[in-house]
Amino acid sequence: MFEPAHGSAPDIAGKGVVNPTSQLRCAVMLLRHLGEHSAAAQLEQALDTVLSSSADDPKSRTRDLGGTASTTEFTQAVVKQLDSA
Repeated sequence: MFEPAHGSAPDIAGKGVVNPTSQLRCAVMLLRHLGEHSAAAQLEQALDTVLSSSADDPKSRTRDLGGTASTTEFTQAVVKQLDSA
């Protein structure tokens, strides 16, 4: 299974405050399982870059990491890294 394990979190559902890292890490595992090693590496690198650069930019960290980014903003930062690779 390639699914992050967590509760339904109805108190924050639809508010855009969830950190999508676990979902993206699951996607990396799924891509590897499917033999898409290059795509997996690219996604993992993009995610790692965003997470490591977030120490300097609270706008690319979600609330649970002490930042201000929404789920969408964090995901857009990862996509931007993928586009620049």
